Amino acid sequence: MSLKPQLHALCLAYVQERIAACQAAIQAAQESANSETKSSAGDKYETGRAMAQNERDRNAVQLQQALQLQGEVQRINPELPCDTVRPGALVATSMGRFYISISAGKLTAEGQDYFAVSAAAPVAAALAGKRAGEQAAFNGKPVRIESIV
Repeated sequence: MSLKPQLHALCLAYVQERIAACQAAIQAAQESANSETKSSAGDKYETGRAMAQNERDRNAVQLQQALQLQGEVQRINPELPCDTVRPGALVATSMGRFYISISAGKLTAEGQDYFAVSAAAPVAAALAGKRAGEQAAFNGKPVRIESIV
């Protein structure tokens, strides 16, 4: 398997882990809400259920965000070659290697570290549309694009 498909698969795995964690947290919050029993205190029951509902809602929002990330990753074809910095590009620069996809952080493939960043990330925005051999400025420092795959 070549490098871009490996990085793409790592991004998908990252998103799937987030989805699974959110679904588990939603299930746990729902079970917590369902297990609250009415007591003579009354308010304690309502407060516990409300807290569990808030937790479920918060996790539902995170699940929706993870599903959006999954859609973004799935729209990228890692087999397509890139000659400019854009989503799906694997970019080697003077400050590191980046896979322009989603913000998944540091990924390791073939013994090398890569940073999965979204196209909206400041570093990706600074490099957007550039070609190998060109320079861009990021945080006031020059960044040379060494290669794009």
